[in-house]
Amino acid sequence: MQRKRSSAKPIVIKIGGSTLGSHDTTLDDLVSLQKKGVILVVVHGGGNKITEWLKKMGVSTNFVRGMRVTDPATLEVVIAVLAGLVNKELVAAILSRGGKAIGLSGADGGLIQAKMENPELGYVGQVVKVNPEPVKAILNAGYIPVIAPSGFRVAGGNGDREMLLNINGDVVASEIAGALKAERLIFLTDVPGVRDGKGKFLSKLSAAEARDMIASGVIAGGMIPKVEACLNALSRVPSTQIVDGRSAGALLSAIEKGNVGTRIEP
Repeated sequence: MQRKRSSAKPIVIKIGGSTLGSHDTTLDDLVSLQKKGVILVVVHGGGNKITEWLKKMGVSTNFVRGMRVTDPATLEVVIAVLAGLVNKELVAAILSRGGKAIGLSGADGGLIQAKMENPELGYVGQVVKVNPEPVKAILNAGYIPVIAPSGFRVAGGNGDREMLLNINGDVVASEIAGALKAERLIFLTDVPGVRDGKGKFLSKLSAAEARDMIASGVIAGGMIPKVEACLNALSRVPSTQIVDGRSAGALLSAIEKGNVGTRIEP
């Protein structure tokens, strides 16, 4: 049965670079949904493409607890690849399918203000403030905002200069969904969803259950930031969902039927 949905609020979708493959229909799904009047906001990743370009540029890559250490040389490549190449390829792909999209980064229009998160990670940002007005303007004009996960640090009185910062895409999606008071936040990833300690797929979790599973180590690795992003959004977003974006029609099924992936709700 098709889930009822409000036409007034956007749905925020996080696309991971690993899900865009030969069987993926996410871009087709986005255009189809847009033509049906669904209000969509897209946040994209691009870690694999960043790693590829860092190798081409001869820049070494280091990780701390699964997060990329961003030194000055890495930051230049990250911003160029995410806000440039990956962002514009996605916009062009949506346009070529008959959709309407505009790309932007977290620095455009003062969308995402951030501060340095951890000196050990380098130029990685923690979101301080989200200004949703640029996204709302794009939505009001009838376009899908396609957002590269980055932000900016304003110059401070203590001598800090303004600069761009690399920000985790899951965090950006969560913060933007919250600022927009979105109808739903959907993560398209490369796994079917969340599994319990016995490996059984779970179609629905409460926020409390999800927290317990993180604390006990059942939810681990790359699933942790996605589930934590879901939990962060739930104070302002009524429903979050983790879906296998590699399956044909996955996004359409998630939005129109709601019967795929793992839903995490209060």
